[in-house]
Amino acid sequence: MEKLTGTFEPLKSRSSVEYIDTLPVRTYYLLVNLTLSVDENIVKAARLRAEAMGTSVNQLVREYLEQLAGKPDRAALIAEFRELSKNPLGDSKGWKFNRDEIHERR
Repeated sequence: MEKLTGTFEPLKSRSSVEYIDTLPVRTYYLLVNLTLSVDENIVKAARLRAEAMGTSVNQLVREYLEQLAGKPDRAALIAEFRELSKNPLGDSKGWKFNRDEIHERR
């Protein structure tokens, strides 16, 4: 078998050799600068509170806008997941996962 060069690596299966693409995927996040007009005294007080909280005014505004836009609060999602994991409500009635059954063509 000849050696491949590039972004494909051989994946040995039972019946033949298949190839998978190993090219990395890149995700880019574009940030937008936002200019606000806020009273100087409010900004000073906000900076002091943010510093006491171990964060920045920029981060606090970003988190507020994420919540306003509907992006879920990560800490709340983690807390909900942990709570649901402690008290599972599902009942499989003895059914167990069967890979062949799941992938069976109908």
